[in-house]
Amino acid sequence: MQILGYFATFVMGTSFGLIGAGGSILMVPILFYLFRQNAMEATTNSLFVVGVTALIGAWVKAKIGEIDLKIGFFFAMPSFAGIFFARHWILSSFPNTLVHIFGFTFTKSVFVMTAFAIVMLFSAWAMIRSGKAEEVKAPSFKTLSTNFRSIGLKGLIVGVITGLVGAGGGFLIIPALVLLLKFPLNLAIGTSLVIVAVNSLFGFAISLSSLQTTDFPFLFGVSILGIGGMFLGQMLSAKIQERYLKKGFGYFVLTVASLILLDQGSRL
Repeated sequence: MQILGYFATFVMGTSFGLIGAGGSILMVPILFYLFRQNAMEATTNSLFVVGVTALIGAWVKAKIGEIDLKIGFFFAMPSFAGIFFARHWILSSFPNTLVHIFGFTFTKSVFVMTAFAIVMLFSAWAMIRSGKAEEVKAPSFKTLSTNFRSIGLKGLIVGVITGLVGAGGGFLIIPALVLLLKFPLNLAIGTSLVIVAVNSLFGFAISLSSLQTTDFPFLFGVSILGIGGMFLGQMLSAKIQERYLKKGFGYFVLTVASLILLDQGSRL
């Protein structure tokens, strides 16, 4: 099982390099099912692996000028507040069992993951549609300067989702950058990697005290595999047209969201 887990981690990194998102969506199940970590360990350790992988990916993208640090900053800063609010206020205020009626038990975990999957479905639909449209040029800083309040609000929402489900939020960040700010996909992926890196590592840092033990040698080893896969994904992305990447990203998110809904439905 562990060998399969290491291979799946490499695949996770490859998909991350291709689309700049989906790391935690894959990494949490890998840690939970293949490396046999409990749910708390898997969601927290995923933030470390994805954060380190995204950080290296962002550094590579920065070297070729495919990052907008200005937008990344205004997106990431409110995310910190959202992450802290979600993990220390929202999650702690929910009872473990929300509804128990007619033999069905609706737990906090099922509620959070179901809501997460529904948001993913809307994100997937928007990206699939955008993949059919003509490509647009990157906007100027002057055009973007009027959108900082909107960018901050989206960052806050992504931060809340990151805190709730242990995901970096790339599946929401990329559509926001592409559809609302008219970024070309390569620039959106690079900027998303910066935001995912800081969000994930911040989320890991504030959650570390809740873990009884943390195997850092294991986490660093898994992160190296993820980084190797990410380099492969970035090389492959340079050979694929942008509209195909958009559609591929959309269908990827659609598939994962459908699987999550099926799994959560079976838990009722």
